[in-house]
Amino acid sequence: MIIFGTRRYLHQLAMLTLVCANCGNPAAHALRKRVVKFTLFFIPLFPVSTTYSTQCTFCGTQNKLPKEQAEQLLAQSGAQGLPQQGGAPLTEPQPQGRNPYQS
Repeated sequence: MIIFGTRRYLHQLAMLTLVCANCGNPAAHALRKRVVKFTLFFIPLFPVSTTYSTQCTFCGTQNKLPKEQAEQLLAQSGAQGLPQQGGAPLTEPQPQGRNPYQS
């Protein structure tokens, strides 16, 4: 008996600030990559399909993107110095020492 099927993976590539096509608000959009892989005995072997999309955090609308446009948005977000998944935090560490607000 051979057990085969597919498994879906969702990778969040970046958070971008874009104007939403649906609601018109400048909001954060999650740039996501969906990969469907063929599995044999529950072991993922090779990708069957890959799609890219953005999702507005304000209204929740998802828009599919071609691969070229998704890579361009990802490159622009890296060029602006925005942290990507696993990137540096937005806030700088506070200096150690006496707290000026503490009496």
